[in-house]
Amino acid sequence: MTLHRADTLGGRAAVVGIGATEFSKDSGRSELKLAVEAVRAALDDAGLGPGDVDGMVTFTMDTSPEITVAQAAGIGELSFFSRVHYGGGAACATVQQAALAVAAGIAEVVVCYRAFNERSGRRFGAGVQRREPSAEGAALGWNLPAGLLTPASWVAMAAQRYLYAYGLTPEAFGQVAVVGRRHAARNPAAYFYGKPITLADHAASRWIVEPLRLLDCCQETDGGQALVVTTAERARDLPHPPAVIRAAAQGAGRAQEQMTSFYRDGLTGLPESAVVARQLWRTSGLRPADIDVGILYDHFTPFVLMQLEEFGFCAPGEAADFVAAGGLPLNTHGGQLGEAYLHGMNGIAEAVRQLRGTSVNQVPGAARVLVTAGTGVPTSGLVLGADA
Repeated sequence: MTLHRADTLGGRAAVVGIGATEFSKDSGRSELKLAVEAVRAALDDAGLGPGDVDGMVTFTMDTSPEITVAQAAGIGELSFFSRVHYGGGAACATVQQAALAVAAGIAEVVVCYRAFNERSGRRFGAGVQRREPSAEGAALGWNLPAGLLTPASWVAMAAQRYLYAYGLTPEAFGQVAVVGRRHAARNPAAYFYGKPITLADHAASRWIVEPLRLLDCCQETDGGQALVVTTAERARDLPHPPAVIRAAAQGAGRAQEQMTSFYRDGLTGLPESAVVARQLWRTSGLRPADIDVGILYDHFTPFVLMQLEEFGFCAPGEAADFVAAGGLPLNTHGGQLGEAYLHGMNGIAEAVRQLRGTSVNQVPGAARVLVTAGTGVPTSGLVLGADA
């Protein structure tokens, strides 16, 4: 049973530093080196040094442990270190855990990071291979023998049902792809810089798993991204305007599995996102109409549409028209479809840039940004705001 009241975390911590490596298809260096480069860049951006850091948070999926990264980055003693599970669903939860730590006085400066060679090394798109037995892995055992071996195939099941339920065609997904690539085309850091697409391009791209085409699927990227979180009070003394954490939440739905929750009552929504949405709106006191920019996790286009509906921006089945009409500035960095696939951490950085007024696709007056993490898995989300 999830909370039915606002929590007390909102406004007590802020993101004050962002840093990343280049985004590539072959980094030519270890994942540890990528992590350290990103951490140092984020600290430089925050106007802080390694000696200021006393907390670290990353993903369970990361190959570079907090203590190893701290040592390699010249960071000394730590009073807080943590990891969050469920792949991309962990992205916003790393910031939530950092905020909890600084709000409770357990740490004062916490670095969140994610680094991988996801193109030149282990490619998630290759699917499940040589997986160690586990309780959560047992759920996959029901689906792998039927040929559902990759993330695209898992999402395709829900996507097909979504189209059928609302009388839509795969062109509905193309709206998301076009918007992401349009923003990426103006972002020099994006892999698809200078390469916008049209709905015709989307429709002409090859099938991956029907109804998903190539341009419905995110990239595979090498790179690292880091964020620095501290107290709201200390944030005001640092070089950049703080991105205040107005609300942070995690969510898992009933009958939740990792990407294969096919035994729920319906497949046209994302109940885990609904759990996150309720808590973000309660704690922040905001509603969808109050949000200036949406940074929504876009590993696959159909789940962007479902997120918009779960968060209340539009009614079920109406998200494609909502996107086409420009109802919300969406993934202004290009998203994982256009900029880079960094398990959503680069999206949090873009939210910070929007609040600072430094995005290459700046939304005038942006003061409230919604950020979401991986969908189809237990997930998380943030509402970031300008300092009052």
